[in-house]
Amino acid sequence: MRFALCCNDANKKQFFRRLHQPASQMMPAKNSISKSFAPSFWVGHREFISVGLMVCGYLRQPIEQGSLRVNIAIAIIDASEELNLKILREIQLAYLMGADYFIFAVNELHIGHLKESKFKKVSEKYRAFAQKMGAETIHFIPVSILHDDNILHASKKIPWYQGPTLLKHLNNYSLRDNDYSKKPLRILIKKDIQVKVEACEADNPSETYFGFIASGILNKGDVVQIQPRGKKNVVTRVFLLNNEVKTATAGQNISFALQESIEIYTGDIISSIDAAAEVADHFEATLIWLSDESLLPGRQYGLKICEQTVTATVTNIKYEVNTNNLEHLPATNLRFNSISCCNIKTSKHIPFDNFKDNNWTGFFTLLHQKTNDVLGAGFLRFALRRSHNIYIQNTDINKAARANLKRQQPRVIWFTGLSGSGKSTIANTVEKKLHQLGMHTYILDGDNIRHGLNKDLGFSDEDRVENIRRIAEVARLMTDAGLIVLTAFISPFRSERQMARELFSDGEFIEVFVDTPIELAEERDPKGLYKKARNGELKNFTGIDSPYEKPDNPEITLKTSQNSAEELAIQLCNFLQNTQ
Repeated sequence: MRFALCCNDANKKQFFRRLHQPASQMMPAKNSISKSFAPSFWVGHREFISVGLMVCGYLRQPIEQGSLRVNIAIAIIDASEELNLKILREIQLAYLMGADYFIFAVNELHIGHLKESKFKKVSEKYRAFAQKMGAETIHFIPVSILHDDNILHASKKIPWYQGPTLLKHLNNYSLRDNDYSKKPLRILIKKDIQVKVEACEADNPSETYFGFIASGILNKGDVVQIQPRGKKNVVTRVFLLNNEVKTATAGQNISFALQESIEIYTGDIISSIDAAAEVADHFEATLIWLSDESLLPGRQYGLKICEQTVTATVTNIKYEVNTNNLEHLPATNLRFNSISCCNIKTSKHIPFDNFKDNNWTGFFTLLHQKTNDVLGAGFLRFALRRSHNIYIQNTDINKAARANLKRQQPRVIWFTGLSGSGKSTIANTVEKKLHQLGMHTYILDGDNIRHGLNKDLGFSDEDRVENIRRIAEVARLMTDAGLIVLTAFISPFRSERQMARELFSDGEFIEVFVDTPIELAEERDPKGLYKKARNGELKNFTGIDSPYEKPDNPEITLKTSQNSAEELAIQLCNFLQNTQ
């Protein structure tokens, strides 16, 4: 049984100390980490495991435990009439993580001082919040943790309460549909399970696969489906540790053999035929943002689910949840500890389940693409209809045919640098030289694009990300047409330039860093923008009050402080000719 304890640190310590009383019916588990704190305890023959909540960016504990399912939420609230905002947030997190049984312990130092009327007022406020959140089974108990009133033993100090103790409520909880062996079969293919191959050889060792049964039961002879590709196969042998068995169940690491040899990859899911996982690349999800760095729609992140990591973007923040009152608020980005409903697009189709149906296959984390730091955690709800209804239409005339007709190699030459660095001037000069050589080219210039395609965008970080996303997609279409495309945009963020690069084949994306010291760019200031920014008339101006992230490894760097635009254009043309 898994529970989340929602309370302040002092009450948490007192609660777990209570478990160590010699005569306690609650016995701490063997793996308790100190004498004053037990992460789990036993009530009779049932173990209750404390699950860490995703608060203040702390996500390591639940990830290492492997399963984020929470059955019970125990909230210890002070007997005051004010709602505790921290506890409200933790209650929401517990609900998102699957809690379906809520126990509110209204704590008073000396329980005899707690009036029934005050208890009811506090209970009504928290009950209203929990019901609005969606909770159905809600219980309230007047307690004194310090003196063990209604925790383990019934208190005789308040005759107006004759209900169960907290221990009794825990005993009354039934698992309902949380027995994972009774759920549809889900085997997660994993690399990190160490099993001796010689101990589980099939007729051909290459046909032996390793996985973890997240849910369901696997029997020898079962017909299964390998997802996301949907291929069917028959299980011919099942091994548990060093022994061949006929049946394996949820929670076990196994190896198995299939009737037909087939390629299976880390992150694939083996499902039952009659209740397969969904497969999609666009989802609605609940997302908890755990980073000081804001989430920006359109920016690329790593999405880790079921042992695999794919590239993903948040395409739309539908709303952010006000954790104080559960209202839905509009949002263009997500800040630290935000809870939101988002649409998420992945770079390829992945198998999944609704988190409420299966937390192993419905939970994901968002990662920083370079550092792999956890930035957010989420719960998949369902696939968006467009994920199943939109297909790529193949055509007979492809990029190669168009390029051959033009007798050139399609490329995108991506100029990046500060405002006033000379990007547009150099790009224009390069295009003239390519045009004289008979090349088919087109310039996408930042200012020109904002008069049309991107006229709805401003200069916030969110809009800058979307600006570059649209340009990268347009440039990709133009290279598909066989053109050489020159883009002249500040494109200040590395992550968006990397996103653009990944749209193209190897050798097609040429990042050109127009390296100009900000002092020189400000001295030139052809449009008077730096002056306005310095005077506070222009907000979010790159280099002044908005950052510019220099490229780490551009294909070529052009130093405008040392050479003229003409000289740099020749330098770039020579580079292009030598790298064809």
